[in-house]
Amino acid sequence: MRRLVIGWWFRQSPSRQDRLATLGPLISVLLFLAAIISAFWYLRNEEIERETESVKRDTEIAQQQIRLRLIENQEQLARIAREVVTRQIDAHEFSAQAQAFARERPELTHVTWLSAKRGRRSSVGAAGFQADGLMSADGDDPSMPMPNQSNAAEIAFEAAKERRQPVYSPPFADANGTTVFQLHIPLIDRGGFAGVLIAEYTVEALLRYYVPSEVATRHSIAVLDAREQVVSSTVTPMPGQVLRRAALLHDVPLAPALNGLVLRGQGWRTSIGLISNTLFWMVLALAGLTVWMLLGTWRHMRRRTQIQSALTLETNFRRAMENSMLTGMRAMDMDTRITYVNPAFCAMTGFSETDLVGRTPPYPFWPTDRREENARLLQQELQGRSPSGGVEVKIQRKDGSLFDARVYVSPLVDTKGKQTGWMTSMTNITEAKRVRDQLTASHERFTTVLEGLDAAVSVLSVQPPELLFANRSYRLWFGADPAGHALLAGGQLVGTTSRRGLPDSSDEVDDYSGLPAEALTDIGADPREVYVESLAMWFDVRARYLQWTDGRLAQMLIATDITMRRHAEAQAALQAEKAQVTSRLMTMGEMASSVAHELNQPLTAITNYCNGMVSRVRNDSIDKDALMAALEKTAKQAERAGQIIHRIRAFVKRSEPQRQPAHAADIVEDAVELAGIELRRRNVAIHTYVAQRLPQMMVDPILIEQVLMNLLKNAAEAIDNASLPTSRRHIELRVVPKHSAELGGQIEFSVTDMGPGLPDEVLARMYEAFFSTKADGLGIGLGLCRSIVESHQGRIKAENLYNGGLVVGCRFAFTIPVTITSEHLRQEASAGVAGSAQRTEPTTP
Repeated sequence: MRRLVIGWWFRQSPSRQDRLATLGPLISVLLFLAAIISAFWYLRNEEIERETESVKRDTEIAQQQIRLRLIENQEQLARIAREVVTRQIDAHEFSAQAQAFARERPELTHVTWLSAKRGRRSSVGAAGFQADGLMSADGDDPSMPMPNQSNAAEIAFEAAKERRQPVYSPPFADANGTTVFQLHIPLIDRGGFAGVLIAEYTVEALLRYYVPSEVATRHSIAVLDAREQVVSSTVTPMPGQVLRRAALLHDVPLAPALNGLVLRGQGWRTSIGLISNTLFWMVLALAGLTVWMLLGTWRHMRRRTQIQSALTLETNFRRAMENSMLTGMRAMDMDTRITYVNPAFCAMTGFSETDLVGRTPPYPFWPTDRREENARLLQQELQGRSPSGGVEVKIQRKDGSLFDARVYVSPLVDTKGKQTGWMTSMTNITEAKRVRDQLTASHERFTTVLEGLDAAVSVLSVQPPELLFANRSYRLWFGADPAGHALLAGGQLVGTTSRRGLPDSSDEVDDYSGLPAEALTDIGADPREVYVESLAMWFDVRARYLQWTDGRLAQMLIATDITMRRHAEAQAALQAEKAQVTSRLMTMGEMASSVAHELNQPLTAITNYCNGMVSRVRNDSIDKDALMAALEKTAKQAERAGQIIHRIRAFVKRSEPQRQPAHAADIVEDAVELAGIELRRRNVAIHTYVAQRLPQMMVDPILIEQVLMNLLKNAAEAIDNASLPTSRRHIELRVVPKHSAELGGQIEFSVTDMGPGLPDEVLARMYEAFFSTKADGLGIGLGLCRSIVESHQGRIKAENLYNGGLVVGCRFAFTIPVTITSEHLRQEASAGVAGSAQRTEPTTP
């Protein structure tokens, strides 16, 4: 074991041995202190246990003495009760025996014989004399059982009567205020209850006479009631003084009464506590002082160990840093002799440490043709005249290859401030020179690309507004003035404008000063179109905030000339407008015969009315009322013809598209009235259904009317060309509100016919420009309808209707977006087709 311990000790490091040598005495002192405290604690616990056992023993002795006395009294009273029941004694003889019994027992206050109806037969006081004033039914004596009451005497009386055995009453205060309890012994005469014998005890007398004096001397014995209140005690406190609670307590019941009274033994500790023990505190102070000294020694040694470890760590760190550096380090003494080189220097030159240490100029890594120049540069560096940026030299490796290097020389000074040599650091800059040359070429290429762009590119600093870059296109249009940048940005310089997402300039915000440039560079602006009046040109401008090369926040603008595109868009809009007007004129041209027929009816009626009135006027056969009626009919026919012409003029009128609030019912009414001419000519009926209380639409009503006219005319032509029977020669026009999660609220216009439908190839190509299934068609109708609907952010679709596998019609539908509430949908669902539909069935000629 000794060899094992010694071997283990010598295997530990010196620092660990120091820690263990310091911790050994510290642990010994702590163990000694723990042993002393444990000894004190053990002795104190032993004494407390002895005192507790003594209190317990004395309490049980007092309980036994009182118990024996109560049992003896109970037996004597039971004997007297038997004599009373067997009538061996009468009331006079009972009084004699009770007097003899009471004189020998000072704990009794009285002995009383009560009948079954609580009548007093005899009563003897505590001194052994007849006490006629006791237990009177007429008085307010708490010791007397009273019927229909709940005092302690009555409770014991009823219990004795019921159980037919001796009963102890709960404690109570008698007429003198003394705490007493009663023993009730029932008198049973031939199985019937004949009364009780009552013996009343005072608690104070029981303690005084039956607790042994040696027990009362050692400990305090007290009687407590059910509420933990002291009824009587062997120790009487001084007036106004409250006894402190005993540390040692032992409770036992007051047997054999078992009426809620508890006999409590109390003891106080006589030993000095651990905290109050002077010897304990002296030992603790000495142990603490020893521990403090050992801790101080251990802390001092730990500090020295830490310093030693830090020194070792620093040395190892410096060595590792020097060995891992990519920069070559070389130390020279005052005679320029090499004294140290790091691995990086050896890796650069290819020479080993043994090849270089101790060498003097010329060094082996100097090129042969540059030795004089390198010697001159070395002397210049040693004299302190080298530039702060170092010297760029050529270095020759051991294999003869050359590389560019930058050399820095600084003096080596020891701790006393004396120079001991020089330290040279060398960096290979061959790759850096190559990268620098490439960056220069890349910058030239990038600048060439920016200069060759057709778009104007400019960069303006935020604070202060300064034009940092402008390419050739910018200079061509705006020169070198930053006002051009401000004009493209919105009319002001960026340093005085507020950007989207940033607060405006005010007293609280000083433009962009203090804002993080890193966050602003991520903020871009949506492209916008700007018109420059001085150049009469349109530009598409895109802006972005970026961090300039010097860290300043700047705004970059890229402005592309879109003047030609704007002109093309304007021309396309003009052509679209012309196409719309042309389409309406073509529609009216196709309906010309129908319009002529429609106008011919009111004109013929006017002619007939006029001729009739002329004839009757000549014959003088017309009165004034008839003439007025004929003129009114003529005026109505003329008004009808004027309305037809007015609607046709409004439909074919060329005007700019104008969105305005419009109701679907008005548009449908106008379109149906115009299309009715063509429908009546082709003998096609139309049924319209317009939902009630539709929301207003923001549309161009003429364009929407044109779409409906085109769809109705196409449906009528399809029915007429197919020569369908009368039962299928009708068209249904429905206008209902709809709502979907994808498109939101919308109003749907649908035109459904019972015609032959459309082939699949026609459904796939019907919106193509100049595609038509008519021999004389131009193929611009449905394509124009689609353009009109989509210009209103709506959609149009067509589908065939099937009955099984048979095509029974075709349905065209387009939607216009609106705001539809749940009330519109509820009203539409509850109204029903019959109640809310507006139907029109034109009469066919």
